[in-house]
Amino acid sequence: MDRPAFRRVVITGMGPITPIGTGVTSFWDGLISGRSGVRRVDDRVDLDGIEAKIGAPVDDFDPLQHMDKRRVRHLDRGAQFALAAAKLALEDAGLDPRAADPLRGGVVAGTGIGGLQTMEQNLVEMVNRGPRRVSPFFIPRLMPNAMAGEISIEFGLKGVNFGVVSACASGAHAIATAAQLVAGGSADYALAGGAEAVMVRIAYAGFVKIGALSTRNDEPERASRPFDKDRDGFVIGEGGGFVVLESEDHAKHRGAEILAEVAGCGMTADAFHITAPCEDGDGAARAIQAALDSAGAVAEDIDYINAHGTSTVLNDVGETRAIKRALGAAASEVSISSTKSQVGHLLGAAGAVEAIATILAMKHERIPATLNLETPDPECDLDYTPVTVSKRIRVATSNSFGFGGQNAVLIFRAP
Repeated sequence: MDRPAFRRVVITGMGPITPIGTGVTSFWDGLISGRSGVRRVDDRVDLDGIEAKIGAPVDDFDPLQHMDKRRVRHLDRGAQFALAAAKLALEDAGLDPRAADPLRGGVVAGTGIGGLQTMEQNLVEMVNRGPRRVSPFFIPRLMPNAMAGEISIEFGLKGVNFGVVSACASGAHAIATAAQLVAGGSADYALAGGAEAVMVRIAYAGFVKIGALSTRNDEPERASRPFDKDRDGFVIGEGGGFVVLESEDHAKHRGAEILAEVAGCGMTADAFHITAPCEDGDGAARAIQAALDSAGAVAEDIDYINAHGTSTVLNDVGETRAIKRALGAAASEVSISSTKSQVGHLLGAAGAVEAIATILAMKHERIPATLNLETPDPECDLDYTPVTVSKRIRVATSNSFGFGGQNAVLIFRAP
């Protein structure tokens, strides 16, 4: 069957699982009320001898609400998040994959690390009790691509299917890649997003070693403070976010509500350093410009940017420079905020959850605040929205920049 070379791609369903709420309504309520999901987590993670004691866990997640006991036993916590978020997105979209053509449905799932909890548990078992104690589910639970595979199996999706691993840009890369596949005719609809669950001892130890984590242990809710002069690192979070993407014709044919158009995507590399961003913001700026070009938009069209905004010294300055470099004079007029100030850094899930936050801000015409922005860094001198504001948003951008110098920028247009 002949298919057009390029088709408009729309979002019709969203499924967030976050430290401040599960499902679209709960997540939005948490965002707009300024709720923080950050707390001390040394009651659930052995952090003895590790300076950072805080995180943003999903405390109310019960996998049995989304899958049976057998599935729970077979999946790493990150994959449980992915499967549950995908299910929520399908429900939100009113889409039953088995009623659609399963050969034309795809899955692109991102994760920054994969089944690290499974890795840590099985390594401890092997060291302490020998190799016979390693679980037969160790490898399938560990694999970063398990998320995509499990979603495909659960919903009978037989089209394009793979995992994306690009650190903190994984979720955004997954959505961008799925959008390109749908636009090009490789699929008519797709589930795309990311999930992560690495709130484990080894992850804390590793991130502390490179000076990435906040150690503001006595004030957890004030620890994630993007663009603030007194920021001291990011806060590890966990969760997942998936969206349903469809060609516009596919969505209209089944009478689906269109939440947003995926208007543009930009993906670049810094080619600079494995953990630090370009000091001048070059790689991120080129990703923003590439997204604008693919959307047929100009800098003045952007009403809102959901920033990567990690609350680390290097990222926040680099992102500020990147926005200025890409948008020029328009940078001083655009509203920007970082929802990591509320949910922490969800790593491979961050880009997907932030894409959902961006679309919700567009829908409700309100911009969530950047919490804890009390003393702005002089080098971060744009409008980073310290309090929630109302604003009509026609075009919005979501930035995601990962270790490895891998950048992904998504542009959404209001329907």
